[in-house]
Parts: sequence; structure tokens; C-alpha cells
Amino acid sequence: MKLLVRAPKVFVSKQCILTLRRILLLDSGKLLAAIMDRGKSSGRSLAAQNNKIYMDLKDIIREHSLSFLPAKSLSRFNAVCRDWRFQISSPFFAHSQSFYCRGTSGFFLQTPWGSPSLIPIDPSCCGVPDPLLKFLPEPVDIRSSSNGLLCCQGREGDKVYYICNPVTQQWKKLPESNVNHGPDPAIMLVFEPSLLNFVAEYKIICAFPSTDFGDAIEFDIYSSKENTWEVAGEIHFGATGRPMPKSGVHVNGVAYWMTITGGILAFNPTKERSQLIPNYDPHVILGNYSGKLCRANVSGNSITLLTLDNIHSNTMEMGSRAQMWAQKHRVVLDSKIVGDVSGLYSILHVDSDILAVQKGGKAFLYDFKSRATKCLPDGFHNVRCLPYVNSLVYL
Repeated sequence: MKLLVRAPKVFVSKQCILTLRRILLLDSGKLLAAIMDRGKSSGRSLAAQNNKIYMDLKDIIREHSLSFLPAKSLSRFNAVCRDWRFQISSPFFAHSQSFYCRGTSGFFLQTPWGSPSLIPIDPSCCGVPDPLLKFLPEPVDIRSSSNGLLCCQGREGDKVYYICNPVTQQWKKLPESNVNHGPDPAIMLVFEPSLLNFVAEYKIICAFPSTDFGDAIEFDIYSSKENTWEVAGEIHFGATGRPMPKSGVHVNGVAYWMTITGGILAFNPTKERSQLIPNYDPHVILGNYSGKLCRANVSGNSITLLTLDNIHSNTMEMGSRAQMWAQKHRVVLDSKIVGDVSGLYSILHVDSDILAVQKGGKAFLYDFKSRATKCLPDGFHNVRCLPYVNSLVYL
């Protein structure tokens, strides 16, 4: 237990990660030679010093950096040495990597008529053995993605749900729900890895139209811990709260959807409480920015990113300057790369690190830290874009 709660030395890890990413450009043979080379010297003291430096670097990288890398990169490091191979293949390491490696590695693209595909942000650091998900027992559509896990639904028959990790090809068929979610369910997979919880626990939340209360919305919740579906006691009344199926995100365990009228429907599955958050732009995209709900919308030739700082600001006393939304970024994309984008592009995804936008059939990525804009591979035309984390998480 002490090992589980030990604080990570992040200041060492960031340094090593930069080094590892540069090493990734080498092939496996050069990688092995670069790390294992202890230097050749005629003096015994210099050889001993080189050996100590090698041992220190090897231990620092193994203990403090490997867990931060995506799964594809780790598969290459299996060839470094036996110690690294044993560490990377251990269940505890997979658990640790799923907690630390949380950045978006790529995007799964789902078309209405075909199999899914994976577009990596960096092809050298993100990949899965079977991006078409043929290891599942039937053709599926991806409904939701969360920190390395995918929630898929069969296309035919009972249209059952599957949870899978496309890296390890582990999958689980979920039991059938007692309620009808509809042909295009507003479903969301909520998986937030915990360093203290060795078993991956997740929930699936579906907001569905009530059959008993007219325009009301009810919430069906699947718990991996109980392996059952249960309809929450909370009922959200009013047609303005009807969620848009493909708009959901989760932040700190709370599910959020854009509604058909432009508002934001929030549901806390732990407390079983829902709330409609005012929002006056129906074209925004929701995301998770540094542990807060964020919204991004296009305004002319720029994109504005705001975070939800005070959900109860409407109850503040008169004269208070507290605001519900706070502006974090105003992004102007590099016109040399994206061309004239004024009013002609849409937002695909936003999180703490990146912003993805689409213009016609082309997609572009903006990095908040470097403020750089780059072009993504083709394939984003008329598809649903789901962010993906290249994780080793075990089901």
C-alpha cells in the first residue's frame, strides 16, 4: 500500500520524457545501443564512472518516465533489456501507465456506414494492433471513449454494448439494460483512473427520453463494479434539457451534454442530481480543461475557450463580480497552414493540451503550450471524432 501512495517525482519525469521522445526516432537496434552503451575507455576509473552513469540513467528512466509514455512507445522499449520488458508487461505498470498517461494520443473516426479508424496525432507514438476493432465478435459503432477504453455498440440484433481496450484487445460484453436507449443514444463512458484503485472501475451513463413523464429525461447507469444497469431516481423535466447524443464529456465524474436548445445538461451519477446550465451559443464544443468543464466556440477568425468557474453564480448577491464562465484562451490559428478560416471551420475537440478543428475534409491541431498549428492526416470529412488515449489499462 505504501508503494501505491508514493508521490511521483514529476520534475525528473518531464526531463526524461523529452529525452525518450527524441530517442523514439531511432529504430530498436539503435535504441538498444544508445542506452546500453557504457562507453569504451582504456582507464578502469572512467569505465566505472560510465557504468554508474548508465545505471543511474537506466533506473531514473525506468522508475520515473516510462509510465508517462503511450502504449505504442512502450512496445518498442520492450527490446531494451529484460528488466524493462518485465516491468512494462506487469499489471501494476499497466495500472500506473493508465493513471499518468492521460494526454490525447489520437482520434478514432466513426462513419455512419463503415468501420472505425484511428488517426494518430503522432504516428510514432500512437497506434493499436487492430484499429477496425475486428477482434470484437461483431461489427460495432464507437459510442464513447474515455482514457484508453472504448464503449462500442453492435450494429445488428440486440445492439449490445461492449467495453474494450484496442491496445490489449481485451473486451467485455455488457448485460442488457431494462430500458430502451433509442437508435442514437446519448451515452457516455466515464473512466477516471485512480492511483489507489488497482481495478479499473468505470460507469456508462445514458440520458434517455422518459416514457412515463412526457418531455422528461431519465438516466440509466451501468456500474462495472456491480455489473448491472440501474435507472437513477433523478428525473429532469422540460424539453430544453434534451441532450444531443454526440456532445457528451465528463469532468470529475460528472456527465455533461449540450442540449437541443443550446443549454448544458449536467448529471452527477454519485449524487443522482441533474442541472441545466445556461449557455447561449448552440454551436459550442464541450471539453475538459485542467479538471474544469470548458466550452469552445468560433468567433470570426478566432476561437474562444472558457471554463466553468462558478456553476452557482446566478445565486450570488447583487453587485457581485463572480461570473459563471471565465475566459482562458483566445486562439487565432496560423493562416499560413489553415488558410482563410473565418467562419468556415468547426471545432472537433478541446482539452488542456490541444484544440482540433476541421475545415472541409481537413483537420488541424493547435497546441496550447507551443502555440503551434499543424495539419492532421486526411479522413475527417463527415465522421464522428472521438479523442483517444493510448493506454495499457486492464479490464
